[in-house]
Amino acid sequence: MLKLIAIGHLGKDCITNTVNGKSVINFSIAHTEKFKDAQGSQKEKTTWVECAYWTDRIAVAPYLKKGTQVYVEGTPEVRTYPKNDGTTGTSLSLRVLTVQLLGSRTEGQQQTSSGYQGANSNSNTPVGVGNEAEVDDLPF
Repeated sequence: MLKLIAIGHLGKDCITNTVNGKSVINFSIAHTEKFKDAQGSQKEKTTWVECAYWTDRIAVAPYLKKGTQVYVEGTPEVRTYPKNDGTTGTSLSLRVLTVQLLGSRTEGQQQTSSGYQGANSNSNTPVGVGNEAEVDDLPF
């Protein structure tokens, strides 16, 4: 089994669909790496990962907004497609098993070490969603 772990920011708001009676949340994340080339010039390389999260727990969808930083892990898939210029392109996609909200770039919200926290510290914003057991009532 191959497993891919990625941390990145959403490029746009997620899209929730129903396919053959099952819910899927589609989103894309970007990770930008800064490095110096052989001549010593500062360069940036951005890698985009298309994500498909097949789940009945779509309550996380409203929090998957453009700019939100997420941790995802799942099974990678490389897809090929024909480009307009006749060449073949490739894209990296991920069948997500776990997603965790890490933070947001929007104003009025702050990022904490324990995960996503809104401006109101009493909010019940979910921090992570994945294969763990579903929790109905929190003790606080």
